[in-house]
Amino acid sequence: MRSQPLNIFLGGAFGFLIAYFFSIGWYISLIPTAGVAVCYFLIYFPKHVFISLAFFTPISVNIEEYTEQLGLFLPTEPLLIGLTLLGLATYLLKHEARSSFHKEPIAIVLLLYLSWIGVTCITSSHPIISLKFLLARLWFIIPCFFLSVFFFSSWRTIRQFFWWFTLGLVLVITYTIINHAGYQFGEKESHWVMAPFFKDHTIYGAVVALALPFPLVLFYISKRSALNNMLLILFFTVISLGLYFSYTRAAWLSVFGALVIVSLVYFQIKLRWIIILLTVLFAIFLSNKERIQLEMARNKVEHTTESFDERLKSATNVTTDASNLERINRWACAIEMCKERPVFGFGPGTFAFEYARFQEPENLTIISTNFGNMGNAHSEFLSALSETGIMGFILFVCFVAISFYTVINLITKSKTRNKRIFVTANAILFSLSTYFIHGLLNNFLDTDKAAYPVFTMIALSLVLEKKLAPQPNGRV
Repeated sequence: MRSQPLNIFLGGAFGFLIAYFFSIGWYISLIPTAGVAVCYFLIYFPKHVFISLAFFTPISVNIEEYTEQLGLFLPTEPLLIGLTLLGLATYLLKHEARSSFHKEPIAIVLLLYLSWIGVTCITSSHPIISLKFLLARLWFIIPCFFLSVFFFSSWRTIRQFFWWFTLGLVLVITYTIINHAGYQFGEKESHWVMAPFFKDHTIYGAVVALALPFPLVLFYISKRSALNNMLLILFFTVISLGLYFSYTRAAWLSVFGALVIVSLVYFQIKLRWIIILLTVLFAIFLSNKERIQLEMARNKVEHTTESFDERLKSATNVTTDASNLERINRWACAIEMCKERPVFGFGPGTFAFEYARFQEPENLTIISTNFGNMGNAHSEFLSALSETGIMGFILFVCFVAISFYTVINLITKSKTRNKRIFVTANAILFSLSTYFIHGLLNNFLDTDKAAYPVFTMIALSLVLEKKLAPQPNGRV
């Protein structure tokens, strides 16, 4: 009987070969063989395929860069599609495969959100684009959220998820740092040196920040050995260097924000005190609004600087920094789009095709285009607002809020009962905090790079909550 690591390796190696051959154009003759192999692994080793995705998500490649027609991440998306079809078939045909997982509040909200996306596809200004968006969301969410409850059956599988994702990302970061070093770590080059694995430095920085606590949680939940400890210290160092040299302000700020959130939860600061503090800070802001605006107007530091402190300072430059001003332009467009279609929005995935006519002349920047062909709304939340209307926005916010509530509640309950769950839950809270703080400024859940780890960790928090429940022998 083959060992589990070998099964994971075989599934992963197969996926890598598909990605390689697709990228060089030999895919036509390999399609039948690849299809049979995919079916074999999906049917007999679905858990191993799912875990192998943790390794291949960071190193997946969008073949759109090679075909200029088909946008598909390889090898991840074909495997996710296969897992989705297998999961739906199993759920419909085998009653014993069903669980009460879909009855959890977070799962109900997510199902409502997906249903509303389906409704807005019908009313969309670009129905085909919206349908593609819905299908992509389904093959991200069904395997990563609804099926992972079956895959995370043991601590061994949980460790493998963190190990494989960390290893895959460390390989990409190492490649990026070596490539970047050839350009003396220049700021301009930092935008594309991670290609072809990541589109640009913003999504690269978001995923690197998200994975920052992974080596730390592995240090606690893995078997202690000198080799393991050395590897994890090395991995943490590489991830930290990758974060710094990503030159991604949003990623840096998200790490600081995540540290604050984790600290507040760890020290069990009451919600009322947090609300009081935020109220006081808001009052101070209002009383000093003119002075703050004046200081921001004086800030001329550009995001193109390589200095860490100056780059952070440039985040408040809303006078000359084109990147900041363009974000404001997109956010204004998203709000105006919602005003025109407040109920259903313009349809999932349609922002890039519709925002051009909502640009106001005073909001245009040197990087704006009259054709509006420069991408998304630069916000997970405003993207939902403009594309799926107020209801879609509310459902998405509720999903995020319940996700955080679930993780925080898990941390509170496990603090004195199970240290392993406690440490893992804190790592999940940190990761989700970095992503959704970043999500205020960018949106990447339409890619495997962000969707796989985010939805998987949210599902993992529910799995850990079940593990925390007392067992028949009284243990947790």
